[in-house]
Amino acid sequence: MEIRYPALFEEQDNGFFVQFVDLPDTFTEGNTLEEAAFNASEVLSLMLDAKLVDGDVITEPTLGRADASYIAPDAKTQAALLVKKARGDTSIANLARSLDTSWPAAQRLENPRHWPTLKALDRAISALGKRLVLSVE
Repeated sequence: MEIRYPALFEEQDNGFFVQFVDLPDTFTEGNTLEEAAFNASEVLSLMLDAKLVDGDVITEPTLGRADASYIAPDAKTQAALLVKKARGDTSIANLARSLDTSWPAAQRLENPRHWPTLKALDRAISALGKRLVLSVE
């Protein structure tokens, strides 16, 4: 699973405007393309963080948009989303039992404001029948 959301970059007189295709309430700008891309990752992370913490539905990213640039949120937001996606229909209580931990400890794995250790993340993903794979860009 990879988490990247398509964003459209529109050149304007004094920089670039960035709008996320699947998250119409998520947009930003920057004086340069590099600054706009950096700001896009930050605003995406903040919006997904808020949706995760509030328990809001998170739209799946549209795939294959040739006219869009795909932006990834920060690592802790990606980790929380990946655990949530990997968990699927498994309850937090069942995940907690599989990890031999408390419900609050298992629930924190899906909260981007709590930074799990790599070991805890690997254990949780393994308990869900998946394999944790890391990459660097």
